[in-house]
Amino acid sequence: MRILVVEDEKKVASFLKKGLEEEYYAVDCAYDGEEAFYMLEVNDYDLVVLDIMLPKMDGLEVLKRVRDNGLSLPVLMLTARDSVEDIVRGLDAGCDDYLTKPFAFAELLARVRTLLRRKEREPLGELRVVDLTLDPLTRRVSRGGEEIELTAKEYALLEYLMRHANRVVTRTMISEHVWDYNFDPMTNVIDVYVNHLRKKIDSGFPHKLIRTIRGVGYMLKG
Repeated sequence: MRILVVEDEKKVASFLKKGLEEEYYAVDCAYDGEEAFYMLEVNDYDLVVLDIMLPKMDGLEVLKRVRDNGLSLPVLMLTARDSVEDIVRGLDAGCDDYLTKPFAFAELLARVRTLLRRKEREPLGELRVVDLTLDPLTRRVSRGGEEIELTAKEYALLEYLMRHANRVVTRTMISEHVWDYNFDPMTNVIDVYVNHLRKKIDSGFPHKLIRTIRGVGYMLKG
């Protein structure tokens, strides 16, 4: 899952980026409203963490323009204001949830997970394809009852494939949701990571789950 963090305080943005990346999300940062709106126009994000108080264009105006452009991605709004009026303005502008500063990072993570589940219409609990299971809460992956150790990026790639099981996903789709803004589409990094996953997920099993769709991308097929 790829998240845009919009926060003008760079230390706070860096803290959020690091914490979210440790939870296997791909994260980009924007530091003012105009930059945020531009990035939302040119990239495909799964969720936005959006501060209200921003230079150049405040968070409420960014949100209004996003919704006016028909973008329906979930938005978690951060605000230093906890008055009912400010909260109502945010909800009326189209945010899906809000969090008042200062906040516990664990609470932010819980709200992010809830919004992403709602977006994907995924029930709480593990993902399963044949005998391969992935638990988004514990980050545990196993096949045939045997636990599999994955790196953060391998896990993020597998989760994306499992959430789109039995559907073809292109390299572009993978890069947009698993890697961040600095990803170079001319590299073969995605193919390398898919091969790493194959060795860990399919090696030793007669039924191979990860399929290459030549000229298009990949499919995790049950």
